[in-house]
Amino acid sequence: MTTKKELLKEKVEHLSLDTFDPVPLVDAFGKMAFQARNTHSAAQIYETMLRDKECAVILCLAGSLISAGLKKVFVQLIEANMVDAIVSTGANIVDQDFFEGLGFHHWRGTNFVDDNVLRELMIDRIYDTFIDEEDLRSCDDTVGRIAESLEPRAYSSREFIREMGRYLAKKGKNKESIVLAAYKRDVPIFCPAFSDCSAGFGLVHHQWHRGLKGEPVVSIDSAKDFLELTRVKLASKDTGLFMIGGGVPKNFAQDIVVAADVLGYENVAMHKYAVQITVADERDGALSGSTLKEASSWGKVSTAHEQMVFGEATVILPLVAGYAYHKQAAEGRKQRRFNKLLDTRLSAKKAAKA
Repeated sequence: MTTKKELLKEKVEHLSLDTFDPVPLVDAFGKMAFQARNTHSAAQIYETMLRDKECAVILCLAGSLISAGLKKVFVQLIEANMVDAIVSTGANIVDQDFFEGLGFHHWRGTNFVDDNVLRELMIDRIYDTFIDEEDLRSCDDTVGRIAESLEPRAYSSREFIREMGRYLAKKGKNKESIVLAAYKRDVPIFCPAFSDCSAGFGLVHHQWHRGLKGEPVVSIDSAKDFLELTRVKLASKDTGLFMIGGGVPKNFAQDIVVAADVLGYENVAMHKYAVQITVADERDGALSGSTLKEASSWGKVSTAHEQMVFGEATVILPLVAGYAYHKQAAEGRKQRRFNKLLDTRLSAKKAAKA
């Protein structure tokens, strides 16, 4: 019988963009074919959207990215002013990043294992990565305590995640965190399906016990999320999407163009730039693999500067992000601090000027 201690002994180490320079390799890719050339095109588009002084960059995250060792890459993009807003699955932000911010770890494991044994040991598996379920329960409890500390009302996921950042700033044990870095730089993080992660367990606990006592509760307003991200679009002359994976974050970020039109803003431009890294297939019509050209038919993404890269994120993302990072594409770029904008109440007068 393998013990829990024996299985949880090698930590996943997060990749740093400072440890390598992919520019020569990616430039060489541009003279090749298939996904090598597509990777080069995607890297150039990301560089271009960062050099475009009128463009706000929205980073979309889906899949198990932080547990896989990509956390530091995203922290570096935030710290280098290469991201203005983030749309993510709850798992990346809560179960993985906030989880590590509390001092917990992801562990190198294997997919060649008896999952029944893992269940008995309270070890959760993400392909070849292990997580201590007892640590996850502690993360759930922390989210519940944050909810208990807030004024009972409806919050956007962005507002709640900012409170998680405030918590890490005061009590966090690992300062290398996406949530914390975004909190410090007023970069909004949206999780449109916020309850589909450890945050959901903490909020269920909070609402259940408050409800039994007939007390008001904290809730998450997904429509408020949509409105707030639409305000980011309205406040930006142009926008670019840098999408890792697809799913809800991809659709949510694309839809804000249509939302702006529904609100009566007829001249809001489609997303000017778009890059997506995915392993999904477009042939079944599912969103994660639907091409950016397809999104243009919905009035969401311009086809002038778009690139799909069909490859796995742990391999492709460091090349695309590292290319722009080492070329210092964000040098001199203004810091937008959209959290401050979104904290300002929207009046009819301000809306008319937007």
